[in-house]
Amino acid sequence: MCNVTTMKDSELLPAPQINLPGSTPDKWERERSAFSRLLPSLMRTHKGKYVAIHEERVVDFGDDKIALALRVYAKFGYVPIYVSEVTEQPRIVRIPSPRRVQ
Repeated sequence: MCNVTTMKDSELLPAPQINLPGSTPDKWERERSAFSRLLPSLMRTHKGKYVAIHEERVVDFGDDKIALALRVYAKFGYVPIYVSEVTEQPRIVRIPSPRRVQ
């Protein structure tokens, strides 16, 4: 004799509860928030320049966004950084870190 279970015979269990420690924003988001927080002082010191934010502080600045990003990656490795022009209305563009070819 074959024991066949149908959908109406199956038991529906609730979705499991997953208790994660307090969620923290990802590193890029923390760096973006730091830029926003630092913007008033950056407007006095770096207006019109690009700044690179790493570990929630300015680590380098310059006139060329790509050259700046490459310098910062060379110094700190391929980690999420936030690079933006210091202006009244910054434009947010996310550029993923380069991937290593193995």
